Amino acid sequence: MAWIDRLKKGLTRTRSGFTDSLGRVFARGTKLSAIELEEIEEILIAGDIGARVSMELTAELAKRRGRASGEELMSTLEAGIAERLAGSERPLALRKNGEPTVILVAGVNGSGKTTTVAKIAARLREHDRKLPITLAAADTFRAAAIDQLEIWADRVGVDLIKHRIGADPSAVVFDALDHTHRVGGVLLIDTAGRLQTKHNLMEELKKIERTVAKKLGRSSDERLLVLDATTGQNGISQAARFNEAIDLTGIVLTKLDGTAKGGVIVAIWDELKLPLLYIGVGEGVEDLHEFSASQFTEALFVN
Repeated sequence: MAWIDRLKKGLTRTRSGFTDSLGRVFARGTKLSAIELEEIEEILIAGDIGARVSMELTAELAKRRGRASGEELMSTLEAGIAERLAGSERPLALRKNGEPTVILVAGVNGSGKTTTVAKIAARLREHDRKLPITLAAADTFRAAAIDQLEIWADRVGVDLIKHRIGADPSAVVFDALDHTHRVGGVLLIDTAGRLQTKHNLMEELKKIERTVAKKLGRSSDERLLVLDATTGQNGISQAARFNEAIDLTGIVLTKLDGTAKGGVIVAIWDELKLPLLYIGVGEGVEDLHEFSASQFTEALFVN
């Protein structure tokens, strides 16, 4: 199945609660009463697009009421969302100068962080069969996370650096950096799942980043936060706290297939201006893909 078809299928719940609901309002007529405009705004907010953007989009629709068909009003909304997602996408930053690329991946437990690390590795391997790839099992608090990453490393055909359960995560990263310095390529660091409110765990993230800076003389190339789309607006507060700790470079949004609130993509970009590098719509490797604003908008508004 092509990715755009996978994405359309993954956004079924969001479309049902968002686009379909809007379509029913537009089908009543094109004059849009004050009550109907308020209903549209509530649908947009319920889709987690964000209060400010929802108000702006509703105001744009109000200007066209009575002068456009329901289909044209929907097109106006689609264009408004596409416009607000402009600049939200970019590819993974990979070094071309022979130095290793270091990608730190963070997120709370349950967000799909460890599998996202593995899936990114799989996508890199798919694009370049010869690229050396190393995974660092720096989530040393959970034996299951280390075991899971080991299974994925064997499946994808990449190297794994791990220590015993309970080891210092920064020590794992130190050894992984040594290994990557020898073999080159890309290092993906899986960090411990943590709540953004846990000070000591956030400090551990900072320590890992200091280890990278001390070893390489520069920061990691990517500091990605994996967000579970089903958390909706809570994901924005998570991102803000992680951003304070390690200066995030981008977002990976997972589990879009499990929520009716896929509009949170718009809110994340609008409020944080953190690029979206990947989105996930399922469990398989093929269900994680580079984010495209145009593809997302198309899938969201498809009939």
